[in-house]
Amino acid sequence: AHTASNMKSRIFIGLMAVSLVALLAAGCAGKGTEKKKESTAPAEKAAPVIDPETTLLLKDLEENGDYVNSQYFPSLIKASIVFEELDKNNLVIDLRPEEQFAAGHIKGAVNRQFPGIPEYLEAGIKPFEYDKIILVCEDGQLSSYTTALLRMMGYGNVFAMRWGMGGWNRQYAEAGWMKGLSAAYEDRLETTSNETPAAVGMPVPGTGLQTGSEISDARFRKLFEKGAGNILISADEVYADPSKYFVINLERKDKYDAGHIPGAVRYKPEATLGFPDMMATIPTDKITVVYCGTGHNSAFATAFLRLFGYDARTLRYGNNSFMYDRMVKDRNTLSWLPFTLEESNDYPVVK
Repeated sequence: AHTASNMKSRIFIGLMAVSLVALLAAGCAGKGTEKKKESTAPAEKAAPVIDPETTLLLKDLEENGDYVNSQYFPSLIKASIVFEELDKNNLVIDLRPEEQFAAGHIKGAVNRQFPGIPEYLEAGIKPFEYDKIILVCEDGQLSSYTTALLRMMGYGNVFAMRWGMGGWNRQYAEAGWMKGLSAAYEDRLETTSNETPAAVGMPVPGTGLQTGSEISDARFRKLFEKGAGNILISADEVYADPSKYFVINLERKDKYDAGHIPGAVRYKPEATLGFPDMMATIPTDKITVVYCGTGHNSAFATAFLRLFGYDARTLRYGNNSFMYDRMVKDRNTLSWLPFTLEESNDYPVVK
């Protein structure tokens, strides 16, 4: 009798449980005639428009070593190393104007102008017979820009001498870098972060060619033919009206937060170049100004952006040109690199 009573209790409890589940299910399902609620989830953003030629160009650079995201970027070399290796199997190419070269240059250096560099490497010498090909200019920025292009073209033994001739001998440092140092705009630094724009698209190469290697070759040659007369921009030009430009800051976040050009957007050096989703956020209807601490890294980045059709400029002397005193003050806490005569040497020049 006890067992039968227990059995009846379990059956009753089971029926009640089934009824409860049915009621809950009906409540969740709602009436059969009720319309489903429309989703309130935000619509997915449209993918940026990337031209097929741009895709081929990106793929070609990636297949050839993805230089801008490799351990060799940027390819800078100290003046002290150049001096120590003067008797070794290296070639120094001086990019300065003929009159500057004639007035004094590194022993053994040859003078070649920017537009003629590809022809010189293709027909004038056998580049890979040298251990290093070292490019030198006045302050290190033209040589950095040129080195980036040549590295992407496949010349894996090319380097830019840091600080240019200003790092070689103090007379050049005093005539160049020391005159470029300024704290003129420290009172106009911005400390609030600016948002990265929405990804829209990238410039169209428009070469009409069918393969990545053909497109790359055409773009490199066009850049050398155009010359390097407008790759640099000064802090005075930018601060005259920062809104005219799209300003890219290529520094660590703590440096960016400490003070940057008004309107500048921070892009991560290791996650921008060669990443179409990030490059597509860079507007194509404005001049793009890229800057870093010294102008070397930004010159490398400028070369990459110009290869893809952006009207990019590198800020001459970088942060040194507009917030120099702040860099000196916070040198230890933020690891700034303000140029001083200590960065220069007293190595000889020949005429």
